[in-house]
Amino acid sequence: MSQETVPLLTPYKMGEFELTHRVVLAPLTRMRSYGNVPQTQAVLYYSQRATKGGLLVAEATGVEAWKPIVRAVHDKGAVFFCQIWHAGRVSNYCFQPTGQAPISSTDRGILLVVQHDDSVSEYSPPRRLRTDELPTSSKTSGSQQETPSRQVEVHGAHGYLLEQFMKDGVNDRTDEYGGSMENRYRFPLEVVQAVVDEVGADRVGVRLSPFAHYVESWDSDPEALGLYMVKALCKLGLLYCHIVESRMTVVEGRLTLQQGFLPLMKAFQGTFIAAGGYDREEGNKAVASGYTDMVAFGRLFIANPDLPRRFLLDAPLNKYNRETLYTPDSVVGYNDYPFLDSTA
Repeated sequence: MSQETVPLLTPYKMGEFELTHRVVLAPLTRMRSYGNVPQTQAVLYYSQRATKGGLLVAEATGVEAWKPIVRAVHDKGAVFFCQIWHAGRVSNYCFQPTGQAPISSTDRGILLVVQHDDSVSEYSPPRRLRTDELPTSSKTSGSQQETPSRQVEVHGAHGYLLEQFMKDGVNDRTDEYGGSMENRYRFPLEVVQAVVDEVGADRVGVRLSPFAHYVESWDSDPEALGLYMVKALCKLGLLYCHIVESRMTVVEGRLTLQQGFLPLMKAFQGTFIAAGGYDREEGNKAVASGYTDMVAFGRLFIANPDLPRRFLLDAPLNKYNRETLYTPDSVVGYNDYPFLDSTA
């Protein structure tokens, strides 16, 4: 099978970046750092998944220890975007300076959250940011965020700080940062603008999850919310928009594309990246139909460091082990998934 017959394996030009395929490594928090600092095993993990002309998005970053990781990925000829975030109320006193309360759009806390291993996470009650603090917070989030790469993805998804402002299920403010959709998006857009001012719009992407309900972060009209944000980001001239859609529905025994954010794709003039439980068949279908420009893969890329090659050959995939997705082990479930052959 030639590369040209597989839509996911066709070249794509994303701004100034000449990509050789459309299989993206999604940002994945792997919990392999020690003392909140990534170790040398992360160099191997990311370089294993780097290919010449491939796009990788890092988990949330911002420390000096990421520089050798970025260097290793660049040495393989891949493009690396470092994700920056702020957890907001999805945090605890112990992670805050002087043990203070986490900050958020609200002072309402999160109830107990059951994790994948049936453990329960508890989060400390947050402090509602004052109106006068928000312009300063956006500048700090954008221009003073240290990253080892000049390519940045702003994390505006999964129930973290920016989404806590966007979604009316969380944001209960009555000032100019709450209420209407325009007001709820004011702070996230100020953060994105600060990042653009620092590195340039042609090196900035944003990740969104308008249809998701992560850590009690939901919205009463996710379609309208997603469309509003995409149009606003488009005006800023961002390089890409990366959206997590609701999980695909099982039809006749297999996952099937829902076409949930086709209006968002049409409204955005830059590169569009879809994520949401895709496999090879649905990813190829999404690219071939013009539903998205690229597809981000998470669990499949965890278990298959050579995922683009396996897709090219339509080779069998390693099965991921859910039990080892989030463990502190530096090898097991991290760097021990086999390549298709020993010469890779």
